[in-house]
Amino acid sequence: MCGIFGYVTSNEEALGPILIAAAERLTYRGYDSVGAATINRGKIDLRKDVGKVDAVAAKYNIAEMRGQRGITQLRWATFGEPSQVNSQPHLDSMGDMVGAHNGNVVNNVELREQFMAEGMTVRSQNDGETCVHAVERYISRGYQFIDAIRLAYGDLQGDYTFVIGRADDDKLYAFKKGSGMVVGLGAGFTCVSSDLPSILPLTRSVIRPHDGEIVTLWADHVEVRSVKDGKLIDRQPELVTETMDAVQKGGYPHFMLKEIHEQAQVARELLHLLDGSSDVQPLIEKMKSARHLYFIGCGTSYHAAMAGAVYFAQLAGRAVIPILAPQFIAQYAPAVGYEDVGIFVSQSGETKDVLNALEAAEVRGMTCFGLANVVGSTLTKATSFCLPLCCGYEISVPATKTFTNQVVTFLYLAYRMAGKNTSDLARIPELMEQTIEMVAPQIEKIAQDINEWNDMYCLGYGATYPIALEGALKLKEITYAHCEGMLSTEFKHGPLSAVSKGFPIVFIAGPNDVPLIISGINEVKVRGARTIVVAEDDPRLRANGDDLVVIPNSDPHTYALLAVLPLQLLSYHMSVMRGFDPDFPRNLSKTLTVD
Repeated sequence: MCGIFGYVTSNEEALGPILIAAAERLTYRGYDSVGAATINRGKIDLRKDVGKVDAVAAKYNIAEMRGQRGITQLRWATFGEPSQVNSQPHLDSMGDMVGAHNGNVVNNVELREQFMAEGMTVRSQNDGETCVHAVERYISRGYQFIDAIRLAYGDLQGDYTFVIGRADDDKLYAFKKGSGMVVGLGAGFTCVSSDLPSILPLTRSVIRPHDGEIVTLWADHVEVRSVKDGKLIDRQPELVTETMDAVQKGGYPHFMLKEIHEQAQVARELLHLLDGSSDVQPLIEKMKSARHLYFIGCGTSYHAAMAGAVYFAQLAGRAVIPILAPQFIAQYAPAVGYEDVGIFVSQSGETKDVLNALEAAEVRGMTCFGLANVVGSTLTKATSFCLPLCCGYEISVPATKTFTNQVVTFLYLAYRMAGKNTSDLARIPELMEQTIEMVAPQIEKIAQDINEWNDMYCLGYGATYPIALEGALKLKEITYAHCEGMLSTEFKHGPLSAVSKGFPIVFIAGPNDVPLIISGINEVKVRGARTIVVAEDDPRLRANGDDLVVIPNSDPHTYALLAVLPLQLLSYHMSVMRGFDPDFPRNLSKTLTVD
């Protein structure tokens, strides 16, 4: 989840300090490289590299940069590994334009090939450069700048925000499609950014452009136009009153709650990327021909792997072995070989247990692929290729959006292996938004009711079994209560003895599993348990359970993914009610790099 910032003033100024400060205010979004460009007296000064803001700024003396216009960018790698050449901003072929983006252009590979065939100078693998060349293509054909942007917008598929300027112009231009963009108006300057924190110390007068809009920024005013027809749009500025801390958290009290609400958008971006990825079909072919197929991960990533294994069996008729990374070394690594394929799953790409398993598999010759959120991490470099999760920076230690995008990826791959139409999955982000809206008030009330309990169970079956494990893990991580996730049919084989009056037990019920879940509900209810059921609306469940948390009707596979959202919210509210910080639970780290 990159961050961009552009600044326009009428006089030559020391823009370096302004750009550095703006970049530092966006570091919470996560990044691997940073760059800055200024335009001064018809010349572009570009300085960028891999590293932290302060280190790159010191190495290239960014503080000395001067000009009338400036752009800075923090890059979170998706296309092209973290490197100096892939860092942003980027130049056009002749060095007359400079631009930077936030987001993902999913047809990046195809467009780069087109641009090279047209004779353009393409220097990197990065899709930020693709945005620059997309505008350059139409400028070189004689179009005016606004019209070139409108045409480029139609060529660039995905979710992004982009800012661009040229040496012989006194303006910056920005356009938005799916990613965040905010415009600021100050005394003698205007600015644009992917997020409010880089703007607020400069001005609190802002305009929020919509998707499909182009903003032209002069030093003293801005214009908003429609991409569709180029016509002017009357968009009045508003006054922002929130504190910087509240803005960084998107107005939410904690990053975890913000990231729960971001899940629909990152899922939407991921689906766009997978649709445009040239890596997906080769991966599918390798998995189809594998003797044995393994999904390897730890913690939350293992739960996603378990869900993926269910999807592959149900949709594609392909057996998959999901396995915890350390156990893979003991149980399977000695027996694997060249005919086998493994997908190694890690949010950070640096999880030591997963890397140990990868090393053991590679020694035996197994074909190894990755699924990670951090491009340029050890896992992405060590595997044949690694699909990115496109979640941006996840600040809260408990994984939420990285888990759901792992599950979405496995569901997408299962669809592809089965030959099903993946456009059916386009509903998932909207269903996720509906789910959160539907369940939020009820979940907060249930959290109040059961918060006194320090022991509980979360039960599922089939595709919801890994969801039950993930929900239980979230409760353990941030409420410090003991919640055990189990297969619902296993509860009678021992744990039933723990049930007492009011004992909370959460059931996640799939639409095809209702009769089985009803048996489980009554098994514990007659012994005094408080039964909380997460499911699509069903009169049978209403009649048998104490609380029915209704999620939207979807399909036999998507419902499991939707069911994790109420469990995330339940753990969040219980943590806050207990006076804990859900973003930073005790004893835990976001990236586990020890055995």
